[in-house]
Amino acid sequence: MRKRDALGQDKEGTILTLEEALQKPCKHRDMKLALEPMNNYSTTPEGKHGMPLGFWASWDLADRPRRIALLLDDCEEEYRPYAEDILPNLIRLVDTFRSAGSTQDGVCIAWSSWTRRFDDGISNAMDRWYGPRGLRPENPENAAYIFTGEPGMQPLEEIAPTDEEVADGWFYHGKHLDMFWTFDENGNSYLDEKLKSLDIDTIVLSGLWTDECVLATAYAGSSRGYDVVLVSDAVATATDNQETALTVANSTVAKVLSTDEVVNYMQNDFVTGEPGAVKGKQHPDGRKEG
Repeated sequence: MRKRDALGQDKEGTILTLEEALQKPCKHRDMKLALEPMNNYSTTPEGKHGMPLGFWASWDLADRPRRIALLLDDCEEEYRPYAEDILPNLIRLVDTFRSAGSTQDGVCIAWSSWTRRFDDGISNAMDRWYGPRGLRPENPENAAYIFTGEPGMQPLEEIAPTDEEVADGWFYHGKHLDMFWTFDENGNSYLDEKLKSLDIDTIVLSGLWTDECVLATAYAGSSRGYDVVLVSDAVATATDNQETALTVANSTVAKVLSTDEVVNYMQNDFVTGEPGAVKGKQHPDGRKEG
């Protein structure tokens, strides 16, 4: 009788060593490629067990056709003071992606707006993390909440979605750090379903704050099977963690590029990929079927 794991899924009775596994067929792996040495890590001879000092993305944007989305994370009016330095780059990105999407398939833009309020009916780990104090109207301190009401939740006017984009569902409100952590009536990630409807396989992250919502979305996107690009000069934060967050993202789940690099790619090197070529829809992690 086959063994089953805690979710009732079939599993093999023995976990093979890597050397043993290499002797068996593996439909999800390009074995020739898998056997080549990795060139995207660095080591220190004195490091513990010779472990890598850091990794970076093994892929380049132009190394294959792509279906790509620009994500504008919490680019809203209440955060305008933090967005002032990056706003010109956000405008360039929006203009570039709109232009590409007007002539090519497989390009889109999605906006989210942070909407946590003191009276939103939620009391969870985020509130416990920031703490319940610091809510004085004359000098608010608690970063978990919007203080300026509905106007503060509106997208920055210079990069706001059009009426058509809003009607098509590309602007939505979120209450969690991760842009994917907003769900539809069926319990599916709202953003993931929107992106899957266009067979998007690559996401380009911009917006606020780098070390919170942007980084959380980068990890979530990677877990769902998207190639992740983080635009270094189109993200900002209120803390001292900007460079640290970019370093962590670049060495774990994202390819960190500048606005110039992304715009140049979209204008000169972008080629629309075939739907489903590299990212499947059947599994939550986006693995390619068969």
